[in-house]
Amino acid sequence: MQITRVFDLLEYQAQNFPKKDALACKEYGGWVHYSTQDFIDTTNQLATALLELGVQKGDKIAIISNNRPEWNFVDLAIQKIGAVSVPMYPTITAEDYRYILDHSESKLIFAGNQEIYEKLLKAIEGSKILSPEKIFTFDQLPQAQHWRTLLKKAKTDRLDELEKIKASIQPNDLFTIIYTSGTTGKPKGVMLSHKNVVSNVKSAISSLVLTYEHKALSFLPLCHIFERTVTCAYIYKGISIYYAESMDTIGDNLKEVQPHVFTAVPRILEKVYEKILAKAKTLSPLAQKLFYWALELAEQYDTQENKGLLYNVQLSIANNLVFDKWREALGGNVKYIICGSAALNPKLTRIFWGACIPVLEGYGMTETSPVITAGSPTKQDYVIGTVGKVIEGVQVKIAEDGEILVKGDNVMIGYYKDPEHTAETFTEDGWLKTGDIGQWIQGKYLKITDRKKEIFKTSGGKYIAPQPIENNLKLSLYIEQAMVIGENQKFPAVLISPFEEALKNWCLEQGLPYENLAQAIDLAEVQMLYQQEIDKVNEGLAQYEKIKKFVLLPTTWSIEGGELTPTLKLKRKNILQKYESYINEIYSQEVAV
Repeated sequence: MQITRVFDLLEYQAQNFPKKDALACKEYGGWVHYSTQDFIDTTNQLATALLELGVQKGDKIAIISNNRPEWNFVDLAIQKIGAVSVPMYPTITAEDYRYILDHSESKLIFAGNQEIYEKLLKAIEGSKILSPEKIFTFDQLPQAQHWRTLLKKAKTDRLDELEKIKASIQPNDLFTIIYTSGTTGKPKGVMLSHKNVVSNVKSAISSLVLTYEHKALSFLPLCHIFERTVTCAYIYKGISIYYAESMDTIGDNLKEVQPHVFTAVPRILEKVYEKILAKAKTLSPLAQKLFYWALELAEQYDTQENKGLLYNVQLSIANNLVFDKWREALGGNVKYIICGSAALNPKLTRIFWGACIPVLEGYGMTETSPVITAGSPTKQDYVIGTVGKVIEGVQVKIAEDGEILVKGDNVMIGYYKDPEHTAETFTEDGWLKTGDIGQWIQGKYLKITDRKKEIFKTSGGKYIAPQPIENNLKLSLYIEQAMVIGENQKFPAVLISPFEEALKNWCLEQGLPYENLAQAIDLAEVQMLYQQEIDKVNEGLAQYEKIKKFVLLPTTWSIEGGELTPTLKLKRKNILQKYESYINEIYSQEVAV
């Protein structure tokens, strides 16, 4: 069959490899499975119910929920009647909800749970379009309408009408509006067509050596285009999708599901690494020695170089004695992890590949549906430190100032109700400006060096790319988040959000008092600990890049606190404003440069 619209992907699965467990989630301690036919029937029922409610082609419908099968049921139903989904992060504020709902003119809302529902009630106060009667919840809530009540409105005599509407939907029709995280201001609504996403699925999935016999664990937010397009790819390939219960249960769910693939953002892999390091500290002296020997071997791993018989034998031993436990913790079947959304430290990539857990980095953005480049699962065709090769059907070139420019069927229609920003985002000859700086490695592998807007210049005229420095700092067991500063200043410095659990354990091991984070960071011994961690990173930096001062902050950065986006990227502007007094204190003191 010809696949030109996103909902065609499910029909393709039904024709080629119908599944008993197309989707799965955990309820009341057990896994509940939905077959491909269940998936189709439910979305058709829901689609006719939406028609009964008077939803028309082009109407906007919001989805706000953690990952679960209902998310997909609603998404597919919306698509089939030509309406437009407006997905949102469950973690954003009521004010963010209000802005997006008003801007998108959403007419209905599907909400996941009680917390989201309560935030929505605040968000829609005074709305001329929305009311509590326009909200349907996935959880059973006493005061709200459950989404299954809609199924009672489904009319089988509208199925023929539904088929006619589906046939009228064109590849270039609007599929979804995804509002960006807003790292630089108000969120912008990225308009993506069916063609944008379908082209991306077909091109990006071509290198995946996965089939209908495999399973995926999903936990990255479905409202993010990365996980959503990957989900479309899973449906296309017939890969069963199992939804993790929550971010806190990922470890348990990995062991239960034993997936062959999952997606992750770098911060998740950094946290996995930090937990492994923390656990190593509890081992016996002999076991610790073995662990660090294995880790040192993995740090040297290179996909492009055969390091000889001795190294290969040693690494094989390390895999049997140490890294097999890592793989077991991931369920024992993981063929590879797909990583995107931000830059991953190459050191971590080497370690995971060395441990026979290939991490495939890709690169993209919401505006490109999202994949621009993808790493190959073939070792010989994967260069660590790059984000892979440009996928089929996409063109990439590097501008004179180093910015990455993109063209292709995956590039967005534009920003919703925002022709000015749309025009600014494209060159005069139609190339999308990504805002990222990059370079070619070996002429075909793309390497991202930094964000164009994040690179800053010191008062000495030296340009500094903060992201690689921050990524190295975050490899420390004691650093949760870090932001390098120093624009128009004599030297770079760093704001550090400590990893409280690790710091607390260290203080107790050293016999130091620990009351709370604010008290601990003032201890001279703790200051020295962090200075040593910074010194390690400084060793690999040019003189003008070296961190001269640091501040330990008494808070953990969070989405709710306004320091992080829902994909755990730094909201630099917010951080600069929030911690202005700390920054002023850093630069009010004279430091030898």
